Amino acid sequence: MTPISRSGPGRRGIAALICGALAAGGLAAAGVTALEPRAASASSHREAPLISGQPQYDNTDLYAFVSPDKPDTTTLIANFVPFEEPAGGPNFYTFADDAQYDIHIDNNGDAQGELVFRYTFKTHRKNGNTFLYNTGPVTSLDDPDLNITQTYDIDLIKLHKQKPVSRTRIADDVPVAPSNVGKASMPDYGKLRDQAVHPLAGGATTFAGQADDPFFADLRVFDLLYGGNLSEVGNDTLKGYNVNSLALQVPTDMIRESAHQPVVGIWSTVQRKDAHGDWSQVSRLGNPLVNEVVNPQKDKDKFNASAPWDDAQFLKNVTNPELPKLIESIYKIKAPAEPRNDLVDVFLKGVKGLNQPPHVKPAEELRLNTSIKPTASPKRLGVLDGDNAGFPNGRRLGDDVIDEALQVVEGELVGSKNDLGDGVDANDMNFGHSFPYLAEPTSGSRGPLAKGTGNSVRNQLGDGLMTTGSQGPDTALIASSAAAGVAGVLLIGTAVMWWRRRTRYRAY
Repeated sequence: MTPISRSGPGRRGIAALICGALAAGGLAAAGVTALEPRAASASSHREAPLISGQPQYDNTDLYAFVSPDKPDTTTLIANFVPFEEPAGGPNFYTFADDAQYDIHIDNNGDAQGELVFRYTFKTHRKNGNTFLYNTGPVTSLDDPDLNITQTYDIDLIKLHKQKPVSRTRIADDVPVAPSNVGKASMPDYGKLRDQAVHPLAGGATTFAGQADDPFFADLRVFDLLYGGNLSEVGNDTLKGYNVNSLALQVPTDMIRESAHQPVVGIWSTVQRKDAHGDWSQVSRLGNPLVNEVVNPQKDKDKFNASAPWDDAQFLKNVTNPELPKLIESIYKIKAPAEPRNDLVDVFLKGVKGLNQPPHVKPAEELRLNTSIKPTASPKRLGVLDGDNAGFPNGRRLGDDVIDEALQVVEGELVGSKNDLGDGVDANDMNFGHSFPYLAEPTSGSRGPLAKGTGNSVRNQLGDGLMTTGSQGPDTALIASSAAAGVAGVLLIGTAVMWWRRRTRYRAY
């Protein structure tokens, strides 16, 4: 297979700004600082009005790739709960008990799912008389000090024309990796992560739990497009935030139609019960950025409730997209001619000769050709840089989908060569070399007082916890500082009383 290559003059000077156009297109975030989590009010993860208020049900990203260390398997990852502040206790982050988290597989290109991996969760509480997530250091997933735990089941549902023909329980009561509270609470979080990786019958492996958010982008665009002078471009505004991840590694033969038809389409959804007790789909995700920058406001909630076989209703959003016009108006880069049939291939059909199944029905799915083996040296721009194992052929954790999508939207595949991007080229944390590949979540206690556990944490509070007779030099310093503070308060109080008394005398 001939790689789809990219070339052309660099336009990085303008390119580094281009996430500003994403802001106008509705992609990005407001109120998010560059280096560490604070109060985040919007992001590309919160792509539609209704789902933005329901983070437990919000798909943030979907990944699908041939496993680099086990090329006879395919890894699927679906992330939820955007912008998890690591120190977000005492009620840390859980999957919803009243939801069905589904990963759909279309293995013949008809825009209908032939397989569904359905996850359902149950929350357990050991002690209702404490506000604590954990009541002591946690050393295992069944530790009695881990007060709040979750378990999950996975059902494999086979369908024909969207009607179930069989249901098999492939995972039962599997523990979820907890939120990473901090070093005192979880002195060896990696051990807990490892215990949550669970082998399944038939050669599959599953993981559910918290992880570092693998999506990387500069989303600070509402401050007049990067501060009005573009000085803020190039910082990963998702650095330090976590997500809840579902990761599933399955034998590739389990999900593809055959070795002769190896392309699968993948999308994830979340359903929850409505007021009538019926299941209602509230979230949907296939390709990254589609519901953020392709669909206008009037269609975003509709898209989240819809299915791929009905995607003809959104076709005009793809053939006549808003984003290139916005980029042209802001940065004077001419928008490609419409209708954009090249975008139909990328987002709705798959690229011909790469990941387009025969007799494909256009539908918004993440399409992966499972016969293309992983490369030892992945390129962040994937197919655009001649690496056909990357996006838009599936999506790996390290694929720079912001830059890739921008370049495609601006006409890279129809002769308008460009080098657009947001200045963020990699995740802030390294990914793993084996399943589940995700980086461990940022610890809730990542400040200067969290360098150790147990007594060392106590010691870092200073010797202020010691008795008077055992004061050391640090305690003397603290005590003298405190004394100075008290003296200052007394002086201020005296001055205020004097001023009030003097004023009162003058008044009479």
